[in-house]
Amino acid sequence: MTADDFRDIALSMHGATEGSHMNHPDFRANGRIFATLHPGDKLGMVKLEPDEQRQFMRQHPKMFEPSSGAWGRQGCTDVRLDAADRATVRGAMVLAWETVVAKPPAKKPGARTPPKARGKRSTR
Repeated sequence: MTADDFRDIALSMHGATEGSHMNHPDFRANGRIFATLHPGDKLGMVKLEPDEQRQFMRQHPKMFEPSSGAWGRQGCTDVRLDAADRATVRGAMVLAWETVVAKPPAKKPGARTPPKARGKRSTR
């Protein structure tokens, strides 16, 4: 699999857009990242639930590994593109996409939350 194959799968998800995060491509739906491509185009990442991550790593140990540190413990899963096949990556990508679209839309960077009403009525 190539980086372009990974990108094509990510962008085939309903509502998916490509952006940039920490100087590499990311793929978002509902304003939330569900996949990225690492610099050098040798690794992708899908954001799985930890139990989904364990299942993919157990079934495809040459294809999937946890991302480093806390990200990996939270389910971020690296995909070795040279060992990957489209069908398996699509399966993982669908799970990652489903997780982000099930959540409320992400707030835009710099967006402010309106102050809570203090129980006073307007005098107008």
